Amino acid sequence: MATRVYGIDLGTTYSCISYCDESGRPVVVPNAEGELTTPSVVFFENPSNVVVGVQAKNASKVEPERVAAFVKRSMGDGSYRFNVDGREHTPEEISSLVLRKVVGDAAQALGEPITDVVITCPAYFGNNEREATRNAGKLAGLNVRHILNEPTAAAICYGLINAGVEKTVLVYDLGGGTFDITVIAIKEKSIEVVCTGGNFRLGGKDWDDRIIDYFAQAFVERHPDIGDPRDDPYAFQELVTAAEACKKGLSTKDRWPQMVVHGGVRERVELTREKFEEITADLLEQTVELTRNVLEQAKERGYSRIDQVLLVGGSSKMPAVAKRLGEVFGIESQLFEPDLAVAKGAALMGVRLVAGELLREAIAADRGGQAADVDLEQVDRKTLEDVARKVAADGGRVLRLPGKELADYASTRVRNVSSKAFGVAIVDDRDNDKVAHLIGANTPLPAEHLETGFGTRVANQVTVRLRVMEQAGEVASSVFEDNRLIGDGELTGLPQPLPAGAPIHVKFRLREDGTLEVMGFEPNSKREVTFQIKVDGILSDEEVAERRSDLMQIQVS
Repeated sequence: MATRVYGIDLGTTYSCISYCDESGRPVVVPNAEGELTTPSVVFFENPSNVVVGVQAKNASKVEPERVAAFVKRSMGDGSYRFNVDGREHTPEEISSLVLRKVVGDAAQALGEPITDVVITCPAYFGNNEREATRNAGKLAGLNVRHILNEPTAAAICYGLINAGVEKTVLVYDLGGGTFDITVIAIKEKSIEVVCTGGNFRLGGKDWDDRIIDYFAQAFVERHPDIGDPRDDPYAFQELVTAAEACKKGLSTKDRWPQMVVHGGVRERVELTREKFEEITADLLEQTVELTRNVLEQAKERGYSRIDQVLLVGGSSKMPAVAKRLGEVFGIESQLFEPDLAVAKGAALMGVRLVAGELLREAIAADRGGQAADVDLEQVDRKTLEDVARKVAADGGRVLRLPGKELADYASTRVRNVSSKAFGVAIVDDRDNDKVAHLIGANTPLPAEHLETGFGTRVANQVTVRLRVMEQAGEVASSVFEDNRLIGDGELTGLPQPLPAGAPIHVKFRLREDGTLEVMGFEPNSKREVTFQIKVDGILSDEEVAERRSDLMQIQVS
């Protein structure tokens, strides 16, 4: 078992990797270029070599058709393909190349191989997006120990660094391509998600797009005969780069001058912070509305007071964010390592996983039982610290922490909730498709539900179609169109004869990382019915193994 698990923030626009040193302090590893974050951009230089990071961003100005970016927004989307050199690449494959870059650079810097990781994802990612993220790690040759929600990772970083502080915090995570809003209760021995919401297709890129439109429209107004720079792939890429710089610059400056070049014409266009905030006000209001909804849900669950707002994600550094949140909610906001907190929290989660496994194994060895049966929350504190001291002495340099600290890492409970509702499609008495949700949104994880109220439609059915559905809107709805089909399979081998209405049981199990397991049963035969579910857009284990072999032939730099 690996004694060091790395934390990776696999971001839409930037990614980074972190580990915990001997004292338990999370450290972000610089990449080969000396930067703490790496642009999540891939340049397919040729069929056997790709470049990831800053050089890939620069290449987009010259060969934009060979550069893939913002693929995180397409994770779990089976229709997305990036075509280059006669080959189609899925979002998982492109993300795996980003992972290989950050992991490879870190391994070289630290002089040790990296195998085990915790990878973060937006809290509002559904089942397919989470499975796609896990597959990206597998394609990169990594052992993905856990898929962790980004706001939870930030809260772990905040909670373990500020040990002993009990607070209810609102994590406002506005990244480059996604937005999460999460209420988290940080207590002495637990970090518990109360409720979460968001939009994984809303992020800093949308602010960038507004800047691009502003520059382009200003150019067209002054030079209508030249044409729109957005229609020229090379001029457009220049605007993409300029927009990101402008957005960052306006966080500290009142105005930003930009030279727009197109059709042999150079035009100076200026954007003020006031105008920038005006043309993006509706985007910010979307985050405010989502925040309002989550705060209302938290209040319903008994958390009416928020002690602090943690601003996470690079785009949360825009001054308008803290200002607007203060105006609407009257809560103090704090920028909390917006670019690094998520990766650091993932690394701390990695230490927690390893420490917990080692302590459970040691306790099981002393008691003569199985490690899986040991509940650290039920072990008295003295025993836990005594065992932790022994483990720390033998656990290698990674886990050489004082017994109390190691026990704290292992025993701190981290509990997430389901970001969406999950259910199955059913047919009502009028032959209309509806959705029956078995696990609701914001249900504490892990969660399990056995539904015994379903039945066959006609006599002597030999199979039952099972369509697994996921909430698509902000509110769970039984309307079929308000949900997304995430899996389609059959319960086969039903015993015969069966009358119409014969009971069919369906069990949903939602794991701690938010991924879903589905099982089907025909109860009268006293056996489990064979059930193979096909998840649309997600690579099978066989496909992952095959594509991983192909991808490993590509050099990543």
